[in-house]
Amino acid sequence: MKKQFVLIIILVSLLMGCGSTAEPSAIPTLAPSSTPASEPTLTPTPEIPLALLVLPADMDQEVSDTYQALVYTLAQSAGMRFQVRNTLTAADLEPSLRVVIALPPDPGLMDLAPAAPQTQFLSVNIPDMVAGGNLSVLANTDRPDIAAFISGYIAAMITEDYRAGLIIPKDNALGQTTLAAFRKGIEYYCGTCSPYILPPWCTFLPCFPQFVEIPAEEDPAAYNAYADFLILQRQIETMYIAPQFATPELLTYLSSNGILVISDLSPQQKLGNWVATIQPDVIHAIEFAWPNLVAGAGGMSIASPLILVDISSEHLPPGKEQQAQDVLAQLQAGYILTGVNP
Repeated sequence: MKKQFVLIIILVSLLMGCGSTAEPSAIPTLAPSSTPASEPTLTPTPEIPLALLVLPADMDQEVSDTYQALVYTLAQSAGMRFQVRNTLTAADLEPSLRVVIALPPDPGLMDLAPAAPQTQFLSVNIPDMVAGGNLSVLANTDRPDIAAFISGYIAAMITEDYRAGLIIPKDNALGQTTLAAFRKGIEYYCGTCSPYILPPWCTFLPCFPQFVEIPAEEDPAAYNAYADFLILQRQIETMYIAPQFATPELLTYLSSNGILVISDLSPQQKLGNWVATIQPDVIHAIEFAWPNLVAGAGGMSIASPLILVDISSEHLPPGKEQQAQDVLAQLQAGYILTGVNP
């Protein structure tokens, strides 16, 4: 009995020893170091570059729309904003302005260009502009002989017995250049161009072209009488009309008499007798200049190539039109000479 009691005491002591646990050592907690957060740097958003088109408020709406659509497309392709203005002043020369394309009247480009060296300016057919610095100048081709040559070529190609004529200014060097180049264009097409039946008034070849000269001071009301000489006395069927004489009244009169007309000025009203217009391709010239303007290359002098527009497929069918286009391209490339010193 005594032994059992001792054994119980020993077991209880052992159990109490196993149940006691040592207090865990406290692990020091490290406070986080407070590193001050850096303030974010505000980077200014760069302004989108701007392209401006300056057009007169009274420009023909169809022509205005053509220019606006062109420059809008070019600006979009270069990642630029696009705006149209009717005037341009120093207040418009904002830092983001990169390209200005301006048509007459002159907004003062010779003074504005130096004030905005970050901007490329393109003058389009504005008189008395001089290219240099950040001002480029686009002008119509100074080759009236080419326009006259291709007019003569077309007239000979579409007119029976080559009965072609001209109305040109009197006592005018340009008028004489036009006459000589027109005649060369006819000769290029058909040589001596002998009609099947010689007119009674034609005593030596070539009988055509025939022409009349109108003085600069002549009353426009008299233009029809000059045309009558060619129509009635010389049996002309196709005429080239110098642009200063291409009044709506004269063009209507020629149409009523069945006379086909070629000129380098588009008619205000498209008439049934209109064959074609030879005029500068300003649109293509602007497209040609654009990459240099965007690249910041200025001081260019650009001549607009000549193209045929207002073409009547009735009077100048596709095959003959292509023939005329080919000759015009060779004239401008210098492969065909007009025989005239412009």
